[in-house]
Amino acid sequence: MRKISLQCRECKKEYESTFKYICEECFGPLDVKYDFPNISKNTFSGREHTYWRYFELLPIQDKSNIVSIHAGMTPLIRAEKLGRKLGLNNLYIKNDSVNPTFSFKDRPAGIAVSKAKEFGLSAVGCASTGNLASATAAHAAKGGFPCYVFAPGDIEHAKIAQALAYGCKFIAVDGTYDDANRIAAQIGDSKGIGIVNINMRSYYVEGSKTLAYEVAEQLDWQVPDQLIVPVGSGAMLNAICKGFEELQNVSLLSSVSNMHMIAAQPHGCAPVVNAFKNNMSEVTPVENPNTIAKSLAIGDPGDGRYVLKRLKQYNGYAEESNNKEILDAILLLAQTEGIFTEPAGGVSVAVLKKMIDDGKIDKNDTTVCYVTGNGLKTTESIMEVLAKPEVMSADVAKIAAVVK
Repeated sequence: MRKISLQCRECKKEYESTFKYICEECFGPLDVKYDFPNISKNTFSGREHTYWRYFELLPIQDKSNIVSIHAGMTPLIRAEKLGRKLGLNNLYIKNDSVNPTFSFKDRPAGIAVSKAKEFGLSAVGCASTGNLASATAAHAAKGGFPCYVFAPGDIEHAKIAQALAYGCKFIAVDGTYDDANRIAAQIGDSKGIGIVNINMRSYYVEGSKTLAYEVAEQLDWQVPDQLIVPVGSGAMLNAICKGFEELQNVSLLSSVSNMHMIAAQPHGCAPVVNAFKNNMSEVTPVENPNTIAKSLAIGDPGDGRYVLKRLKQYNGYAEESNNKEILDAILLLAQTEGIFTEPAGGVSVAVLKKMIDDGKIDKNDTTVCYVTGNGLKTTESIMEVLAKPEVMSADVAKIAAVVK
């Protein structure tokens, strides 16, 4: 059995791998640290096409504790038509909208629920802007856990319906995500519930780093030049960086120091972008997020300051896009590559376009744009810009006249 431990991101104090997420010395966040076994590219060949193919790089000690709904190994699509529109020769879309609950959240939720099983916890839950609610509830159902979801009351109805279908107890909070997060933290700690993105966060974030593993393997173990990542809490961007670094540490990749990380946020909730553009090392929270990209509407991002560090480390940028730009980008992606994404994916594509227009991305750079959720979850946001179908009488001649 390989050794894993927890290490404080700030003071570097180490702990045994237990149900713990805050450093006792400095109250910094704890990250999973590994003593990796010998790994080669052949280690993963012939394995199942889920993110569990990277078991040796993940924090579950016993495979019998894995709770899997077969997420991961989503397509990395060579976006030739979109690339021609934008002026890029090597554009790829990492399409996580096709995961079992239709967002990338299946990755961290699956790791956290599996670790809850390994710890012997009796219940799980989450604070969510929508996608994590569905992912956690689905994994809880598969693992046989009671599940409690704490979410702002204004999230999209489709996401509420999806989570409820899996059998969770859904607590709609009259407030923002940050209000729901605060309540979930207090209840989770007081009742011993594994709140996947709070008291299970050290393990939870490990799921998102598989977005780096898969991209590297799908690019035949090459490091992309540019990565555009949507940012809510910031955990995904930080985890993707960790994933690439770990592949370098086990000698599966050459140096990752030349890749560029681009943080994409929506106007109306862009605290990381604001801090980056003002050359600040700390993030000032947005008290009242106002954006159609509700899955990114996290005014006080838990990993915000670490995203800023990653942007500095990896020659990065941070940019925002407004509601119109987001909707335009959703349609652009759908009508070029046949991928229908929710607003968070629209944020990624809109920011990609801005980076190209600003000369931040060369036409020959290998560029990966992360699309993290499915558009069918958020149809109300896009309906206002779509043509309204006209109901016509069942008359062949009349209908033929309008078919060009």
